Amino acid sequence: MCKAKNIGLKLRVFVAKIFFANYKRAMFFKFLLNKCRTNFFNIKIKGIKIEKEKKIHHDIVKRWEGNPMIVIEDLSFKCNDILNASAFKIKDEYVLLITIENLDGSYSIYPAKSADGYDFDIADKPILERSSSGPFSIYEGHGIQDVRITMLEDEYYLCYNACGSHGYCTGLAKTKDFKSIERIGIISQPDTKGTVLFPEKINGRYARLERPNEGGSIWISYSNDLLYWGWSEVVMTPRGGFWDSNRIGPATTPYKTDVGWLIVYYGVKETSAGPLFRLGAAILDTENPTKIIERTNIPILSPRKKYERIGDVPNVVFTCGAIIEDNNEMKIYYGASNSCICVGLTKIDSIINACMESEKEY
Repeated sequence: MCKAKNIGLKLRVFVAKIFFANYKRAMFFKFLLNKCRTNFFNIKIKGIKIEKEKKIHHDIVKRWEGNPMIVIEDLSFKCNDILNASAFKIKDEYVLLITIENLDGSYSIYPAKSADGYDFDIADKPILERSSSGPFSIYEGHGIQDVRITMLEDEYYLCYNACGSHGYCTGLAKTKDFKSIERIGIISQPDTKGTVLFPEKINGRYARLERPNEGGSIWISYSNDLLYWGWSEVVMTPRGGFWDSNRIGPATTPYKTDVGWLIVYYGVKETSAGPLFRLGAAILDTENPTKIIERTNIPILSPRKKYERIGDVPNVVFTCGAIIEDNNEMKIYYGASNSCICVGLTKIDSIINACMESEKEY
């Protein structure tokens, strides 16, 4: 009996030693993996050395490390959410015009200013909001969205979406100092959005890009006086099988380069989880913008971060403006998931190269 007990005791000790040895070994490997901050998908094992592979940057536009730049908690007033922003630089001051959804569901435009392009002070009152009386009130009953700024003939012109019970229309206003704004008129047919002026006349006429609802394409129209528009032609269309297969629209103000007008545009692809909004770029002929010189076949910015994936409207990066610095750096200020404002950085040459490298499929 005593002998059996001794055998049992020795067996239990033996099993315990094996268990603790394996446990220590398991804890050691767990420590190694945590220390290296790696996983099976991004490591290479050479003998006992673990090397972390370099990260691949998927987008031409690089996110600022402080994103999201403006969130609802940064505001001094209550609202439902933050949508997107247009941008301009006056001397050394950066100016954003931010679309904000008010508590009653209407939309207004709030100015924000910064000395460095990253740390913005947001005004507590809108610079542009729906008209309560007069001819504009018919078309602005639900508010004003998505201002796009163009410097033209020594004044800043603002194209905006006028939202009302009759659908979307394009409103036009102007300012010299972003302290007071003068409305000019409603300048489009119903259900036209995303309008932006070219910064100079083309063949003696004012020109603008726009997105009529029907067809989901980008069009160009011309005017002699900025009030009455016509001579409309289609410029770019969605492309089946590409990232911009369902609808596209103008995003930033056209920028004149040596190779043509550079535009950033947004493209939408319908998925089983809903629409996916991304940004691309194209180069249009200087004298005839209906002629596409080059166009990116891949996006320059896609929703990847949590703040771009989750929000009031998920899976959205959407811009209404960019600032181009003297060193040709482009700061693209964009809304993420209709819930915050972010900024992305790139070079003009990088976007042009991305356009040129794409296979022609326009």
